[in-house]
This record gives sequence, structure tokens and C-alpha cells, in this order.
Amino acid sequence: MSVPLSSSLSPAAGAPWLIDRLTHGQPVAAFGVRGARTPEIARLAQASGHEVIWVDLEHSTMPIDVAGQICACALDIGLMPLVRVPEREYGVIGRLLDAGAMGIIAPRVETAAQAADIVAACRFPARGHRSAIATLPLVQYRRMAPEALYRAADQATLVKVLVESPLGIRNMAEIAAVPGVDLVAIGTNDLSAELGVPGDFHHPMVRAAHESALAACRAAGKPLAIGGIGDAAYSAELVRLGAAPLLMTAIDTDLLLAAAQARVAQALATLS
Repeated sequence: MSVPLSSSLSPAAGAPWLIDRLTHGQPVAAFGVRGARTPEIARLAQASGHEVIWVDLEHSTMPIDVAGQICACALDIGLMPLVRVPEREYGVIGRLLDAGAMGIIAPRVETAAQAADIVAACRFPARGHRSAIATLPLVQYRRMAPEALYRAADQATLVKVLVESPLGIRNMAEIAAVPGVDLVAIGTNDLSAELGVPGDFHHPMVRAAHESALAACRAAGKPLAIGGIGDAAYSAELVRLGAAPLLMTAIDTDLLLAAAQARVAQALATLS
């Protein structure tokens, strides 16, 4: 089940589609899930024009089975589902991928060895140590020869490592060069806090980190997404400098709060 790289592929193709889009500078809209607990959120993400949905298990109490159900629904309707796993909690990776996730976002990766551990958890032998399984939602539960199933799953599964510390930035070249890492990202909120300038996205130290990371990933031939920035103009500037246009448009909890606040303001305005 070979999946050729082509910008005409749909999100259901997984990693080849996403990496092809990003490396060609084509924007991809991604919706974050932290509060929702039913697969309906995937349908809302699709209806609003998103192509990727990512479930945040690092900053929520969502059970693994709920995350799996959301991912399976997203897969069925043509969205690419990713899951950010809890920090250092790599034991859930196999279960999430078995349930329908098409990619893993691993937070706070600081060394090439840590990145290699994530790859090993996401890839079947001989590329990794993901546990054998008979079939997957990815292939609509068809029975396939193990070699063909594992090859298809390895090709479709995205491994995204998130760098969020000064140590990770210093080791960016080695991290990006790890075989099997598809996408590197920077979490600027955490990075700026660890640099001692929390939330100051324009600080020279933060800008220097972004620029050095862009150079390292460019040399490794890997796309670099830069997130955690509450300044759309600066995010657009980073994309012009070469950052991957992976647009994390919203997280459900933030979106719900903003909509609720707007409704209250609208209701009060009718009485004035």
C-alpha cells in the first residue's frame, strides 16, 4: 500500500500529504481539542474547513479511549488526526495509533536520543519497536500481510517532535537529523518561559532561537513549524522566513470561551 507524495492527496493519506503540503508552502489548518469529549468535534472541525485535528492529552484529563474515538471519527471523514501525548508518557503511543491516530506530537524533546525513542515507539520493526497488530483503522480493518500493513502504517504515520527548551534549540540540528522524524516544531510559549521572557515573542533571544532552528531544519531537509505565538503578524513573518505554514487556528476551549464572551456582550448590548 504505497502512497506517493502528491499535493493532490487528501489528509487521509497522512504524513505524505502533510509533509508535501508544508514543504511546498501550502497552508494547512489544524484544530485543537482539549475540552470536547465526543467525536462530534471532529465533524465540526471538518465543517469549519480544517484539515488536521490534534487532540491534546498533555493539557487535559481526556481518557485515551475518548481520544481514540475522536481520531477514528476524524479518519473516517477525511481529517488527519494527531495526538499530543503527555510529557514523557510514551507508553500510550501504540494504543493511540492502533485506535486511529495518524501521528504523534511528542512534547519537550531535547536530544536526538529522545527523538529516536519517539520514532521507535511509532514505527514497526525494523524501523522501530511498535507492537505487532493484525489490522488497523487506517486500512479499514482489512486483513493484510504483516509486512504490507506495517509498511503502510509507517508511511502514513507522522512523527512530530516539539522542542520547547534552550537545550532542545541547541540540539536542534541533531534532533532534526534523526531518521523517522517527519516534522519538527517549536512551542514558543514554553521556550520563552524557559528563556526567562515568558510570552515575549519578540525578544531577541526568542528570535535568535527561531532563526537558528530554521537554519538547522533547513540543513536537515525537515519542515519546522513554529507555534505558541499570539501574534498573527509575527507568525506570518516566520512563515516568510521558511517556517512551515501549519496553522493552529484554535483550541476548542479557547474558542468556546471567546464565543460565550461575545454572546454575553451581544445580549447586554441589546439592553443599552
